[in-house]
Amino acid sequence: MSLVVVGLNHRNAPVGLLEQVSVSGRALPKALHDLVSREHVAEAVLVSTCNRTEVYVRATLFHPGVDDVRHFLAEVGGIDPETLAELIYAYHDEAAVAHLFAVTAGLDSMIIGEHEIQGQVREAWRVAEDEHTTGPLLSRTFRQAIEVGKRARTETGIGRYAVSVSSAAVTLAADRLGSLEGRRVLVIGAGKMGEQTAVALSGAGVGEIVVANRTPERAQAVAERVGGRAIGLEQIAETMVTTDVLLSCTGADEVLVTRTDIEAAMRARHDRAMLLIDVAVPRDIDPGVAQVFGVTLLDIDALRALGEHSLQQRRAEVGRVREIIADEIDRYRAERSAREVAPLITALRERAEAIRTAEIERRRAAIDDPAVREIVESITRGLVNKLLHEPTVRLRDAAGSSLGETYADTLAELFALAPPSSDG
Repeated sequence: MSLVVVGLNHRNAPVGLLEQVSVSGRALPKALHDLVSREHVAEAVLVSTCNRTEVYVRATLFHPGVDDVRHFLAEVGGIDPETLAELIYAYHDEAAVAHLFAVTAGLDSMIIGEHEIQGQVREAWRVAEDEHTTGPLLSRTFRQAIEVGKRARTETGIGRYAVSVSSAAVTLAADRLGSLEGRRVLVIGAGKMGEQTAVALSGAGVGEIVVANRTPERAQAVAERVGGRAIGLEQIAETMVTTDVLLSCTGADEVLVTRTDIEAAMRARHDRAMLLIDVAVPRDIDPGVAQVFGVTLLDIDALRALGEHSLQQRRAEVGRVREIIADEIDRYRAERSAREVAPLITALRERAEAIRTAEIERRRAAIDDPAVREIVESITRGLVNKLLHEPTVRLRDAAGSSLGETYADTLAELFALAPPSSDG
């Protein structure tokens, strides 16, 4: 049995292909049962995000198992399996484990260290558990992968720095104001960027989020997601009077917030400071507002500079994360070897006991005296235990090392024992 991962991600496949082979949350249960119904797939977990679709399986045979998953992905995407064969990657056993650990730690993401992937991996595993398509091998591996992700984020700074525009906007706002706790924020624009920013602000503990958008329904949907309220564009001027942070990110062709608007708002605020962040291209806010007393204006260049600096800081943490992954792979290997050694030792002792009892049975006529038989039983049992004690101790102590694997293979070969299974 082999642990195998087969997949496509943002590194080796265009966005269009990733969209074709993606599996929605609603379709995931059916897809999992489809996978485990295939001849060489015994367990399955499917991780499908906007940047990757990966299938982790316990395969009875490596190459046939890879083929089963490849055909599954081809069917999902309506793609020729042979065409897909040139694009997919496939790893098995420790290489597959190392890949999963790197994914969960955020090293394989488009943005290094992004935290969403850990939750996505956990959710994929949960669904597979609920659908009973996992077993001991995948459950142990995914449980440890989640631990690796937690270690990476608590013991290093891989996820500590803002790198997306939305997270950079929140970081800059918090830096300039000291804290966002209890602050009132106005977000102009309810597209993807506006929604991401609103969610990031919500997580920073702001007091209130107001969302303004040309389409009221869209503004309402984003506001409801973050527990805020929605307004129309015509209400922006009056809302600015009580706003601490204004963030604009629309796709408008014209300036939405003029210097005159800000000057009027600042008079009504009695010049109480206000932070403006304009991440729109072209700009939503007149650059001249930076000259208004009490106003600080930040633009997309400031956010990008922070994002690039933060990304460099995250990259500096990659080595430390790889050390954690290497440490966890060593632990994975040791625990796997220990599990493999235990049944081997049991098989060795059962073989010795079978030989011992067979020999006594063969000489039953010569030792029909119960007292003598008891003495023979005691002597032979003690002899077998003493002969096997040292090899057993050495095998257990070496489990998880290359020497332990050599001992196990040699023992199985010399005594014709069944090779230990790696799926338990």
